[in-house]
Amino acid sequence: MSVYSDDSSTDELETLGWYHHDLSRHAAEALLLSNGTDGSYLLRNSNEGEGCLALSVRAKDSVKHFHVTRKDNGYSFGFNEYPTLQHFVIHFANQPLLGSDTGTLMVLKSPYPWRVEEPSIYESVRVHTAIQTGRTENDLVPTAPSLGTKEGYLTKQGAFVKNWKQRWFTLNRYELKYFKDKVSEEPIRTVDLRACSAVQFDYSQERVNCFCLVFPERTFYLCAKTGVEADEWIKILRWKLSQISKCR
Repeated sequence: MSVYSDDSSTDELETLGWYHHDLSRHAAEALLLSNGTDGSYLLRNSNEGEGCLALSVRAKDSVKHFHVTRKDNGYSFGFNEYPTLQHFVIHFANQPLLGSDTGTLMVLKSPYPWRVEEPSIYESVRVHTAIQTGRTENDLVPTAPSLGTKEGYLTKQGAFVKNWKQRWFTLNRYELKYFKDKVSEEPIRTVDLRACSAVQFDYSQERVNCFCLVFPERTFYLCAKTGVEADEWIKILRWKLSQISKCR
């Protein structure tokens, strides 16, 4: 079946079964982590402006997001240009291998459809009564943990012996975990970001691409391979802290 519509007034992306329209980054991560599998992906609009799309890909227990640019003469993704949507889709049909800045390799195995059948089964209400708590509609402030995820190798300074060792880090919700390596199942430590007071670049360790996380009992010093990667970690960690602050 063609990915194009016969109606020229219809956006061609509307005919793509794995285009999720204005699905947010938060919702894309929740969807792929709960229902997708390793290598599942979807295309959605980005909030960075007209012509900006985002490809969200599940990579084991995290979700990576990549820019896709829509142009007058086609689509741009990674190192390639695609003259038509048809060429863009054929590229994904061949299950391409995708590598990120963190060294994570992903095979794009299967698109996640935006239309999924749902059972029309609902629970019957058997008990329904009000508990008099004195709360009003002003107390009904919706909250949810942030789902922004990130993972990759960082070099960490030891707490007592001030040597540096490479560790595999994962960031999910409010937890920053580090492991001996990428294949280790049990983390060496889990750090609760709700106790973190600041994340910032650090120039005191005589190392490049270094940043630190400040906690009451300790400051964690971490180094990335590149300045771009360090900046990405700092941005998402600071964003996490801002979300934590809003929930307090």
